[in-house]
Amino acid sequence: MLRALREAGAAEASRPAGTEPMTPEHFVYMDHAATTPVAPEVADAMRPFLSERYGNPSGIYALAQDARRALDEARERCAAVIGARAGEIIFTGGGTESDNAGVMGPALALAKQGRHIVTTAIEHHAVLNAAALLESLGWEAARVKPQRDGAARAEDVAGAVRPDTTVVSMMLANNETGVLQPVAEMARLVKQRAREERRTVAVHTDAVQAAGAVPLDVDELGVDFLSLSAHKFGGPKGAGLLYARRGAPFAPTQVGGAQERDRRAGTENVAAIVGMSVALERAERDRERNAAACAALRDRLLSGVLERVEGVEVNGATDARLPGNVNVSFHGVEAEALLMGLDLAGIAASSGSACTAGSLEPSHVLLAMGRGNDLARSCARFTLGPENTPDEVDYVVETIARLAPKLRALSGAG
Repeated sequence: MLRALREAGAAEASRPAGTEPMTPEHFVYMDHAATTPVAPEVADAMRPFLSERYGNPSGIYALAQDARRALDEARERCAAVIGARAGEIIFTGGGTESDNAGVMGPALALAKQGRHIVTTAIEHHAVLNAAALLESLGWEAARVKPQRDGAARAEDVAGAVRPDTTVVSMMLANNETGVLQPVAEMARLVKQRAREERRTVAVHTDAVQAAGAVPLDVDELGVDFLSLSAHKFGGPKGAGLLYARRGAPFAPTQVGGAQERDRRAGTENVAAIVGMSVALERAERDRERNAAACAALRDRLLSGVLERVEGVEVNGATDARLPGNVNVSFHGVEAEALLMGLDLAGIAASSGSACTAGSLEPSHVLLAMGRGNDLARSCARFTLGPENTPDEVDYVVETIARLAPKLRALSGAG
């Protein structure tokens, strides 16, 4: 059946009636949650550090100190965007490392106080697998399920805290559904309980999907640790940061040299970090304008799909969600076949599911939200950026409207 779906999706997408396949120059990219294009001004800022300004920032001679100054300036710029001190910024190799360190760093530092952590069932695997690794080392982990709208309740997360809990991690915006999570309220409840019991509970948030879409003031969020990844907001791959509040307990999870004030060993990727700082400033500068533009495109795409296609279910809240995220399930349509058809039509989108050894695994996020396996396997995620246009949205809607009925009929669900 999957082969038939693939063939049907390919044939329909390659020659939809009345619509010629888009040429490469008209490629439609709607997977900004996966990665974003590097902005020209970001590439320009990086370029000197890939050539003549190539010094290692740990050296003492002039070339090295030039790199050190660039690193310090980047740290100050990133800190300013999130309302932090420069010394509270730890540069990392990306979002996964930042999430790993944001969960395991305080857990290791507070191991004598307790070995229990709390997170949610809808986290990115960089957090979920960090929790699983800690479990293999003797910790316990609670994974709080969300409501059907995709948001975990702050009271439920705070209510899972035990006397031996040392770390609570809750993402700011879900990477699959785009649903915003009540991090500030959760942090307030957790910190209040910690104060009453006169103990320390560190609060971490994975904000990787939120940069450039919602405010990231660490004091307003009330968190001790916050993770970002450069390539999600117009920066390069291979750079990220972990905000670590001054005085928050933290044990390094990557050891070696004394870089990053002994908190993260390894020579810093100066070019990528400089690029990240420019990209983060740019994302914050243009945040309100870009969010409004993406929200308008998102609503156009969603309303178009709901009007043109039967058997569509929206996954997650439609109000408290990232401005550019559309996550929908198509009853009776396998996501893999639909995405292959879209790809052949020049459209890049993704699914909350992942192909493993030829089988489509259902989205753990949608399953946690109470969706069944069939809906979890039939979801498609469209994440828009400010460079997308209304014409592109209309083309995507038209293509889905032609593909979905054919694929549904082949599956026997039509």
